[in-house]
Amino acid sequence: MSIATIQQHCETIEVNLATGPDIKDITEKLSACVVRSRITEGTISVFMTGSTGSLTTIEYEPGVISDLKQAISRLAPPGLSYSHEQAWHDGNGHSHVQAAVMGPSITLPVRFGRLRLGTWQQVVAINHDNRPRKRNIEVTIIGRTAAPGIV
Repeated sequence: MSIATIQQHCETIEVNLATGPDIKDITEKLSACVVRSRITEGTISVFMTGSTGSLTTIEYEPGVISDLKQAISRLAPPGLSYSHEQAWHDGNGHSHVQAAVMGPSITLPVRFGRLRLGTWQQVVAINHDNRPRKRNIEVTIIGRTAAPGIV
């Protein structure tokens, strides 16, 4: 017989990103968080702080990464007139729009103590800003775990 309890595990991971759009695979960092949490069944919620960064899943291979960067740049191209830049003159109005459309968070299933992703699916962090950024990513894992020594 198994005795399960609901647990919550929180931590912050950091990722250094170059001038945007820059895309980094954070799947292994998130998988390590799941292992440290000892949660076997539940969800992992991941949130990037800052208004010019986003998270998504993708097949992390050079062709798809290049395609995604091009699509992001077409979505809200740098060099256009953005109201944000009229107020702040920082040249990153496009960065805010790109990040808002893509979204700052993602929720994934945890099954059998592991992230449940497709074979060719990785979690990526994206910097849209017009300068390099160190991004903090807040991770919250909630779910059940078997009591120690009981299976």
